[in-house]
Amino acid sequence: MKVRVGVIGTGAIGADHARRLSKVLVGAEVVALTDVNRENAEKVKANLGLNAEIYGDGHELIAAGDVDAVLVTSWGPTHEEYVLAAIEAGKYVFCEKPLATTAEGCRKIVDAEIAHGKRLVQVGFMRPYDAGYRLLKQAIDDGELGEPLMVHCAHRNPEVPEAYITPMAIQDTLVHELDVLRWLLDDDYVSAQVIFPRTTKYSHSKLADPQIVLLETAKGVRIDVEVFVNCKYGYDIQCSVVGEEGVANLPEPVSITTRKEAKLSQTLLTDWKKRFIDAYDVELQDFIDGIKVRELTGPTSWDGFAAAVASDACVKAQETGQVEAINMPPRPPFYG
Repeated sequence: MKVRVGVIGTGAIGADHARRLSKVLVGAEVVALTDVNRENAEKVKANLGLNAEIYGDGHELIAAGDVDAVLVTSWGPTHEEYVLAAIEAGKYVFCEKPLATTAEGCRKIVDAEIAHGKRLVQVGFMRPYDAGYRLLKQAIDDGELGEPLMVHCAHRNPEVPEAYITPMAIQDTLVHELDVLRWLLDDDYVSAQVIFPRTTKYSHSKLADPQIVLLETAKGVRIDVEVFVNCKYGYDIQCSVVGEEGVANLPEPVSITTRKEAKLSQTLLTDWKKRFIDAYDVELQDFIDGIKVRELTGPTSWDGFAAAVASDACVKAQETGQVEAINMPPRPPFYG
């Protein structure tokens, strides 16, 4: 029997998730859609040939009797209320990041899920499902590198719009590293500092770009992440783990090597959706499979909360220029 899914928010990522659920993955069908712009939902329904009901808002969709699970891919500030409503209705919910726009909002979701007594929420952090990151994780867990000592990362985008401002380098961009590095190292952060090099001429007055974020973990691992969102040459994600006995690098995306006009070259990606397209497929299939066996195994509400706590500290570090403490409470036994 297929899991009947309702999608709240049918913009770019919502429409793409609806496509993979209905055309790529197995075990699910999209039976309900809603969007603040009804025309968006109608377009997705028509383009995918869905037999889906279009609802007036997310709360109506969550309450629908034929909806087993909910995808929240709407505007970020609406995530908290829809996830809380899904928990109250006892329905599984996959929420794209952010889980909530504040750590306090994420904690409300954590508390509601614990009170419900069963995991219902999976957060849309896709990098732990990427094949390259999984190879890195295996090398660390198998002890191939010895104990990790340092991690060097880069998160580069070719360009961002004028609406993208300095705090978004943390909240919208670095947040992926904040999640995946906790998972890679099985560790939590204890401090953050943000350093601003010379700003690129391709930025604008409300964006300091690039930025370097320095993190320290509870086990003493030192992490540096370069966030450069107007690098011009492509979408480039790098991660290098330095251990006591070796170094492991995140594999580059598969690309052919071309010899032409006295040059040896490879094509670089410019679209972030293509870099992690397989990971998106795997994470949503994992969500559907988890519902069928009544046990979700993907990124938790606690992971969403942890990322928000670290993100808030990094934004504060942007403002103060100081090393800021990251105060993570103990993880509840509910989350294993």
